[in-house]
Amino acid sequence: MKNETLIDNALKGELATLYQAEDRHYHSLAHIEAMLALAAHYGDLFHDPEAVEAAIWFHDAIYDSRAKDNEAKSAALAEKKLAGRTDTERLGRIVAMINATASHQLPPLEDEQAASDTALFLDIDLAILGAEPDAFDAYEKSVRREYGWVEEPMWRAGRAAVLKSFLARPHIYHTAEFRQRFEAQAKRNLERSLAALEG
Repeated sequence: MKNETLIDNALKGELATLYQAEDRHYHSLAHIEAMLALAAHYGDLFHDPEAVEAAIWFHDAIYDSRAKDNEAKSAALAEKKLAGRTDTERLGRIVAMINATASHQLPPLEDEQAASDTALFLDIDLAILGAEPDAFDAYEKSVRREYGWVEEPMWRAGRAAVLKSFLARPHIYHTAEFRQRFEAQAKRNLERSLAALEG
């Protein structure tokens, strides 16, 4: 069962169409491609790289900046599209990974390998926070465009709350690899962005 391709080219094409919608400025195909490249780079750390690849492809499949249930809807889409392509336990792990992107907290997983894969998957999704300042600023502008309907004072307050929640954590990243590579820069980026929002 495990050797079957979870995400074949037809499914990739179908999902790529969703990611190319006009209202996606950050949560686009480029974000998926960046995540896939990082996943390939850290591939030897994954226990089930194909499941992670599936989670990457599906995690932002449904994206509406006005909605609060994008992750749950994306997870439901994965469940529907991947049914019959793998066993229910593995599908459950993929769904758990997608749902975890709502809070970016590690879900309580008893399976250590699944927990390890989920931690790395979540870190890959947030790698942009630790990018070079120019890339981080471009990301911030893209997210702002996705929330173009939100008035500036509301945007500043809401975005500041999100950034503060990340800065309040003991660590932004779950894995040693990502803390070492991205943590210090992510904190600098978030603090700089927060100062601009509250300035």
